[in-house]
Amino acid sequence: MTSPKRVVVTGIGAITPLGNTVQEYWTNLLNGVSGAGPITRFDASKFKTRFACEVKNFNPLDYFDKKEARKVDTYTHYGMAAAVQAITDSGIAGDNINKDEVGVIWGSGIGGLDTFQQETFAFAKGDGTPRFNPFFIPKMIADICSGHISIRYGFRGPNFTTVSACASSTHAIIDAFNYIRWGKAIAIVTGGSEAAINESGIGGFNAAQALSTNNENYKTASRPYDKDRDGFVLGEGGGALVLEELEHALNRGAKIYAEVAGGGMSADAYHITAPHPDGLGAKLVMQRALADAGLSIIDVDYINTHGTSTPLGDIAELKAIVSLFG
Repeated sequence: MTSPKRVVVTGIGAITPLGNTVQEYWTNLLNGVSGAGPITRFDASKFKTRFACEVKNFNPLDYFDKKEARKVDTYTHYGMAAAVQAITDSGIAGDNINKDEVGVIWGSGIGGLDTFQQETFAFAKGDGTPRFNPFFIPKMIADICSGHISIRYGFRGPNFTTVSACASSTHAIIDAFNYIRWGKAIAIVTGGSEAAINESGIGGFNAAQALSTNNENYKTASRPYDKDRDGFVLGEGGGALVLEELEHALNRGAKIYAEVAGGGMSADAYHITAPHPDGLGAKLVMQRALADAGLSIIDVDYINTHGTSTPLGDIAELKAIVSLFG
């Protein structure tokens, strides 16, 4: 068996409620800026939750021509923008790169919800005659963003999208990591995007009692592990990484941000929305990630938690962390 290859990060990109570049996002994050605000995309006055973390001052025409922009959903706008930033940062699209060995593995929990809503709302208002946009399905499906990225750059390596709710992009990154370390690709553009701030997204999560309804204090409504937490704040955006085989990156003089050492996956096998009360799945996935990386708990100095600010989720996650790390 071929020895596993080392995998590094050589490009990053971000479209977020805190800024539309990595630098803007990072600066605002360090300064404690909140991305939350009253919903502007639709009239939310009758909804239990009337605030969200919207992407601001984003112009899709910075990344698409006008005709192309109309043919894709907002989640693809965000995803493409983040990917363009990461690919440009990495330089992986150069003429000297074997694009047969470069792939795109993306993540999206919902996909083109806005497109789905627009088309179904329009049909419901009509007389029953189907007048759907021919781009309805191609705009909506969750795997179309990865396709658009590969088409733009001619990347002919592995191309698919993982759909696993909040873990979608993490699963995509682990899949990309595995493809590269086992020699199935030299580089993969990975990450994810989402755009679900509309009537269906807010209304659906409200119905599931998952969103915070702290409308008067929206800037501090997301409060993971706080006794007054009452749900998460819906956001949107896109984030992208270029993962690359270490020797390939070194040979072309690429900038290296970090190394991906390992990854793990698991399931609670417990409930469709609630976590296992003892955090069994969360503990298992951390154990698997550590084992995959060849590390022990004493090597870990930072845990990036899910931190949804939900009554059940936060407790289960803390139990998992305490059980493993003490």
